Amino acid sequence: MKKMLTKFAGLEGALVLVTGGATGIGASIVENFVGQGSRVVFLDINTEAGEELIARLKPGSDVTPEFVYADLRDLGSLKGTIESVQQRAGPMKILVNNAASDERHEMEEVTPEYWRDRLATNLDHYFFCIQAVTSAMAAAGGGSIVNMGSCVWRLAFPGMPAYATAKAAIEGLTRGLARSLGPKNIRINCVVPGFVRTKRQVERWLTPQLERVVLEGQCLKRFVEPEEVAGLVAFLASDEARSCTNQTFTIDAGWL
Repeated sequence: MKKMLTKFAGLEGALVLVTGGATGIGASIVENFVGQGSRVVFLDINTEAGEELIARLKPGSDVTPEFVYADLRDLGSLKGTIESVQQRAGPMKILVNNAASDERHEMEEVTPEYWRDRLATNLDHYFFCIQAVTSAMAAAGGGSIVNMGSCVWRLAFPGMPAYATAKAAIEGLTRGLARSLGPKNIRINCVVPGFVRTKRQVERWLTPQLERVVLEGQCLKRFVEPEEVAGLVAFLASDEARSCTNQTFTIDAGWL
């Protein structure tokens, strides 16, 4: 049985931008906002997955999300893409910086080029998406920004030092901008998921050994599901969370 969607105040009709929205947690975030009645635009490099998500959500949705191709590492094009969306659809009320790639890599194998690519993939666009939306967001009365972090650096997970560095920096970025954005009535928070049972995680990383590590480490002995993370994101974006900013919210079944 499909879980009933919790509706939150202030999301119906709101324009939402989600990065990395075609798959995984991002796709669940897009689906939740569509269910809220929000006008959703999501950016992704995976055209096939983006079109599949549109096709899956369209039949049962009053509001159809819009997929826009974007390579978020290309910061010059990214700025133009967001400007184009805002010119067409209006100012963003909500930005969810979600896009990331948790490819494994050992310290000894990392070249300067790979390091720069990993930070471009997992960190740089967070700042520049924020920069691109805040002026119009403030002029329209304010809004909410949600940045997606990760538990990996807090847990000292090995085998992904560049990814861990980027995810730690996202929490710093969130706090580094909160006092600048607050007077503009823009809230900014960070969501830190634990191990979330997405298709990618199950297919690529979920070995019996990792399952033991996760479930033994968590207080709750079950996996976190993508729609649970999406629900927290929707709450933080909504008027229900109007006093929440400059904070990190962990959803990890009690692992940290």
